[in-house]
Amino acid sequence: MGRPAFFRQLFLDSFRSVAPALYRPEPAGWSSEKITGSCLGHSTVLLNILGTWVLTDPVFSTRIGLGFGPFVIGPKRYLRPALAIHELPRPDLILLSHAHFDHLDLPSLRRFPKDIPVVTATATRDLLGHFQNVQELAWGGMLTISGLRVSAFEVNHWGARMIKDEHRGWNGYLVEKDGRQIGYAGDTATTDAFAQVRVLAKGGPDLMLMPIGAYDPWIRAHCTPEQAYAMAREAGAKHFVPVHHQTFRLSSEPMDEPGQRIRAAFASERGSLLAVDIGETFVVP
Repeated sequence: MGRPAFFRQLFLDSFRSVAPALYRPEPAGWSSEKITGSCLGHSTVLLNILGTWVLTDPVFSTRIGLGFGPFVIGPKRYLRPALAIHELPRPDLILLSHAHFDHLDLPSLRRFPKDIPVVTATATRDLLGHFQNVQELAWGGMLTISGLRVSAFEVNHWGARMIKDEHRGWNGYLVEKDGRQIGYAGDTATTDAFAQVRVLAKGGPDLMLMPIGAYDPWIRAHCTPEQAYAMAREAGAKHFVPVHHQTFRLSSEPMDEPGQRIRAAFASERGSLLAVDIGETFVVP
């Protein structure tokens, strides 16, 4: 949104309540012999990958943005997280794609135990002093952590948190365990770089988590649902779950439009689209 619309939205948000998520996952019942997950809100996805718990870009705050004491200047949630932090199983790994406030939320991160391992993009470690074990990855980098092989790949976005800190990196990730692979794109505009994911995954991952919102007018930084679909196909992904929608108003398209458009994109192959709504549980075949 433009600046006048942004500040008008901040004012109107002060009078708006935050609705509950439509679904509530029950991770205590998820099998450790499968890949099960749920998008808890925006780009925060809880995954049980064959017994290893992974949490992507944890954002549980009511507002995201610059904090001044108890006050935060930034967008307010439309939907509450599908689970609160105290309701989560302890993550074996926290995966951070980049330093934007809607992906790296320090008030949320500081509520997790300090000894949880974190993988993050290059030049973002300085923001994560709360944690004892922080590993940075650049594009093409790979490491083994918490029994998972994590590879970083290129996406089309940017990493600056405060405009001028352009040295910060931004990543997509491929996570592998026992031959099963999950891709998490973080944030991306359209790009042909997802062909590399097909190569990394030796034919394509079992699942791609792809952003589908905040494209109007920010098409240079965020993909449309149809572009997300095309990039997942280029990556060779067998299944798809959308993120980065329904939670914060970061752009001008209607809040429910990305979900409608991704359902339409998968209309002829509905078995590949595993979940759309916040809190909905999915199991990767």
